[in-house]
Order: sequence, then C-alpha cells, then structure tokens
Amino acid sequence: MAVISSASPLSIASLFRPIRKYPTLADLVITATSIRCLSSLSQPMDDRQQPESKKRVVVCGGGIIGVCTAYFLAKKGEAVTLVEKSSVACAASGKAGGFLALDWCDGGPVESLARASFNLHRSLSEELNGPDSYGYRPLTTLSITVTESGPSSPSGSKSSGDSMIPSWVDGATRGPRTIGTTQTTAQVHPQLFTRTLLNTAVEKYGVEVVIGKLEQLRVEEGRVGSVVLEGGRVIESDSVVLSLGPWTGKFEMLASMFRVSGLKAHSIVLEPKDPGAITPHALFLSFHPQGGKAMDPEVYPRPTGEVYICGMSAEEEVPDDPEQIVGNPASIAMLKRVGKSVSSHLREGEARVKAEQACFLPCTDDGVPIIGEVPGMKGCYVATGHSCWGILNGPATGAAVAELVLEGRATIVDLSRFSPARFIGRRRVKV
Repeated sequence: MAVISSASPLSIASLFRPIRKYPTLADLVITATSIRCLSSLSQPMDDRQQPESKKRVVVCGGGIIGVCTAYFLAKKGEAVTLVEKSSVACAASGKAGGFLALDWCDGGPVESLARASFNLHRSLSEELNGPDSYGYRPLTTLSITVTESGPSSPSGSKSSGDSMIPSWVDGATRGPRTIGTTQTTAQVHPQLFTRTLLNTAVEKYGVEVVIGKLEQLRVEEGRVGSVVLEGGRVIESDSVVLSLGPWTGKFEMLASMFRVSGLKAHSIVLEPKDPGAITPHALFLSFHPQGGKAMDPEVYPRPTGEVYICGMSAEEEVPDDPEQIVGNPASIAMLKRVGKSVSSHLREGEARVKAEQACFLPCTDDGVPIIGEVPGMKGCYVATGHSCWGILNGPATGAAVAELVLEGRATIVDLSRFSPARFIGRRRVKV
C-alpha cells in the first residue's frame, strides 16, 4: 500500500462563517443541525457504513468547484463526503464578483465549458429559486472609460450624449459600449450560491460535510482507497476528487505534476445609502487615475443593495490558511478611488464600506483548467485552475466530473483538453 501525503498540511477552522442578512434576499443559514455528520477529529474512525449499491466519493475542497461536484454526484444517488479544511466558500468562492458570461470564452479551449455552464446556471436558478436564494439575475454589461477627477471637480461630469450610461454613473466617463445583454450576461452572489447548493446537497441528497485537515491519500495497487485526515479519521472511498483551488500546490502529489499558482485579487463591497438608484449594469472599466497608469477594474451592483468593485491583482505566495488572507492597503485604497470616480453614490459619506478583502484565483501555466483523472492513480480526480472564471464554470465542471467519476466519461462537455495528463513529460521546475 502506498501513502501519498501533503507536503504542507492544511489547517482546520470552523464549518461556516456567519452570513450577513441582506434586505432583498432570503436568509441562508446552514447550521450544525442541517449537517448529517460533523467530524470529531480527535477520535479516529473508519467509515465503512455506506450501502453497497452506492459509490463512496470523497470531495476535498469546499469552494465552488468542490461543492458543485458534490452536488451533482449526490443528486445521482452516490454517497458523498465533502471535506473542507476551513469554512465553505471562505476564499475566492465567497469573495468573487459572481459575473457570468455566455460567450466571452468563445474561440478558446474553455468555450464549450463556459457555454454549458452558463446555461446550467440558468437551470439551477429555476431549480433553487436563484433570484431569491442567491441573487441570480441577467444584466446588461457595459465597457466604459472613466477618468479620475481632482478633489475639487464637481460630480455629474459624464459626457453629454452618452444616453446608454446609467444615471447613477455620473463621473467623468466616455466611450460607453454594450458588451453583454440580458441574454448573454448574468450574475450570482457567489457565497450565497455556493452555500445554497451545498445546503440543498446536504438536506435533499444526504451529503456529509467534514471539517478536517487532508493529511494522506492511501493508494493500493494503483487505485485510491481512502482519505486520511489529521487526528486519524479514515474515510474509505471508491473515488476521490481533489478540488483544492490555489491550494493545489500545497499537495505534493499534484504539485509534482503541474503548477497551480495563486493570483491575489482585491475587492471591496460598498453599501450605498440609496441602493434603489443603482441599476443592474455590470461595468468593465478602463480607469485612468491621476498620476498613474490605466487599469481595468470591474463594478457589479448586486440585488442585495451592495456594489462590488474588484481589481488590483498580482501573483503572490498562497498562505496555508485562507483566513489569513488580507488585502493590501494600497490596492484597497485604489478601489475606493475607482468607486467615487464612477459614481457620487459610491463616495465616502454616501456609501458604507461593508468589506475590504482579497482572495487567490487558481491559475495554471497554460491558462487552461485542469480537470480529469490523475495519471497512474485510478479513482483519483482533480478539478482546479479555473482562474477568474471559477464561478461561471463551476456547475458544468461539477456535472462533468460527476459523469467522469461514475461513467468514465463526460457528456455535458468534452474534458479531454483539460486532462492533467497533458503535463506528463514536461519538465516540472519548482519555483
């Protein structure tokens, strides 16, 4: 028997962080009573009680990819355990923008995945009451150039004749262009989406959620047999799915095959005094700050009454614990400058800063997600490297991996181009 362990063990925290109560969305609370079993990690145990007719699958990672995979596996009737080292949707899956686009990946390797997933988001919204549960809505998307004005410049200085610019966007703007319609772009609140999906998977399909540190995979005769957590708990499995996001590089077995780096992206969440004035328009900006280079931040109003602004990204070392991630003060300050340059509704005094945050996006060296069975290890699958499109591509990835695990191939999308086997034979240089 071979034992494969993580070179850098993962940390333990709590199951879920509190979810803020929003005025326009139904509250979503996942408590210990709604989970079939929470791990007591101090007591070693061996999980062998699953019925013979069910395939036992352990999904490691409580972000959007792992939760979607667990959901679709459980919906097909399998016995699924989701193992998360910290709290569900605590990293990028809780701090992303939640922007969805049908055709923005056309012409590239992710085209079929993105299109399938965009449509699956729509289906899931109908199934799970997405508009009320997690803020799903179609929206118009605009590209706009914004120039930062001086402190003495008056508000309401947008160019005349730009009728397509929403009235609340009253900064120094020009060159508006529609780049997405309600047929091709939409949004979700990513944290609420992830947790709604998991809540349904737990209550309706019997998924077990365990908070624990992934310590080892046990492999017998080239096939994965169980997952070992710190403290001695052994979860027997027929298959294991590793959806570790930017923490993929912390698991030596995977890090020896390919590199998944972390792109640190910053965001702020504002709560304007008059949220009713903010229309559902996603803004992709060319922002020209005073005394600086142009940058490309994004602004997403949400039906919760919030406005999410993101940008200012750079590759950095991923910390072991997602709860340790904090934003760089200079990056956060710049995003606040973006907000007040876009709209007087988003200036200090007119909007409350609800969150200043950062997260790491999982990126591969070739820019293509890694989805498929790990070469040389039957029953072990990986799904990671979705970069900024994780929320968009989560549903189709989860559905495809579920098919791959249970049937040996995916029909919703061809996964061959995403296979981790593409890295075999390449020289792996550690950085």
